[in-house]
Amino acid sequence: MTPDKIAAGYNQIADRWVSDAFPLENGIAQHERALSFIDKKGYALEIGCGGNGRFIGLLLRHGFRVEGVDISEKMLSLVRERHSEVTFYHADICSWNMPRKYEFISAWDSIWHIPLSSQKQVLEKIIPEIEDEFMRKAMRLAVDGIDPHVIKETLSTEISFIEERHARCAFIFENIATNGPAFAMIGTLIGMVAMLQHLEDPKAVGPSMAVALLATLYGAMVGYTIGFPIVNRLKERHSEEILNKELVIEGIMAIQEGDNPRIVQQRLMAFLPSSVQVANERE
Repeated sequence: MTPDKIAAGYNQIADRWVSDAFPLENGIAQHERALSFIDKKGYALEIGCGGNGRFIGLLLRHGFRVEGVDISEKMLSLVRERHSEVTFYHADICSWNMPRKYEFISAWDSIWHIPLSSQKQVLEKIIPEIEDEFMRKAMRLAVDGIDPHVIKETLSTEISFIEERHARCAFIFENIATNGPAFAMIGTLIGMVAMLQHLEDPKAVGPSMAVALLATLYGAMVGYTIGFPIVNRLKERHSEEILNKELVIEGIMAIQEGDNPRIVQQRLMAFLPSSVQVANERE
């Protein structure tokens, strides 16, 4: 179908999206799972955003600055009534130029309207506007038709270098954490020597003892309130980032290998905690 025919068709059936019979929960759980992997809440785009605006509302609740694009004037008029604060564009995604990069792009029930001959063109347009560099690179390799095993090898190599950089950064703070108390012992010894030199003068013992105790205190504070907390936080962030990147690799490979969508979901869910997997099965 041509873009004009698609727009005309949705203009005729737009009221269905705001009827009581429309399943508003459709697609919400899938979006929630995808959003759970995003830390930075910047701009988000919904392609084919018209109608009841359920995904627009979801993205707003998650703290995104949301924009939408739709080819149907009637669908856009409906969603504008519900979310007047959002910027909407009346355009065909095949010819529309995106105004900025986005942390999250949703195209639920939209991409399949695009002719097969134009889908690669649209994906190549969307990819440069994805904020996450690793995701952008993975999708570029997939769209270019690179063999899945080559994609995995390329992206895994990048992950290994990321791990090396993270390890070097963590090593700096590990040294601070472990050596802080050791250097404090030097201050403690200096204070003890000064104290022993003036044992005959009770007034001089107090200040020297204070130096010894404060040196121990400062060393413990550097190690246990600065060094180790930063190291632990860096390791936690490292684990989260690597998990997200491995999820990207697994998802791209599954799609490239032509797996059934259910199999793709199961392959990705294997990376998540069992509690999340059980919750997903109950939905």
